[in-house]
Amino acid sequence: MSNVISKDVTCPKCGHNTGAHLYISINATNDPQFKEDLLSGRLLSFTCESCGYQAQYNYPLLYNDMKTRFMVYLIPQIDRFQLEDRALENDYRNLKGIRKRIAADFNSLKEKIFVFESGLDDMAVELTKYAISEMVARKLDVGRVSQGYLTMYNREENTIGFTFFVGENSEPYVQSARLEIYRKSMKIVNAICGNDKKLSGFIKIDREWAENTLFRYKRVKNSR
Repeated sequence: MSNVISKDVTCPKCGHNTGAHLYISINATNDPQFKEDLLSGRLLSFTCESCGYQAQYNYPLLYNDMKTRFMVYLIPQIDRFQLEDRALENDYRNLKGIRKRIAADFNSLKEKIFVFESGLDDMAVELTKYAISEMVARKLDVGRVSQGYLTMYNREENTIGFTFFVGENSEPYVQSARLEIYRKSMKIVNAICGNDKKLSGFIKIDREWAENTLFRYKRVKNSR
């Protein structure tokens, strides 16, 4: 079941206390309406009942999809690669074969949900995203394109696409590619990421992970 607590939240603008329901965990299988409210942003939205100030809540939240068998732990701005929560692991000790991930921001949480619901491997998606971001950087003649999310996947049309945010104003830029890039990334995952898949607890699969993985892959390839 989903877990919600009631708490007074102080408005940062006027100081008024507003009663709020904070969702600590979401069970997408048992409570699909909460899933839709989360993805739309409604579940984490705050509106002061006194002055009307609006903002988005920013606190740890566990997303659990029992049907697709994955969990994503949203922990804002976390910089750890691996997290083992003993109390949480004990609560779900009977669940086996669950992919457990850390998301450091709301958009990353949404992306992980989209990735797993699409039947994709998030490690291969991150490697694909990295490769395509390098293509975008060269095409736009910018030094680095580091922020981007999977926003399109069409198996029938053999296409995968990402929305990147580039430049000083973080302008959105959509770039699609053939699934061959994803398939090549999947070969890299199968070749050297076996230990990563066996790690216990929650792990963060992001751009930093992709850079480290490609470094390891090139080192192994060059040593042969």
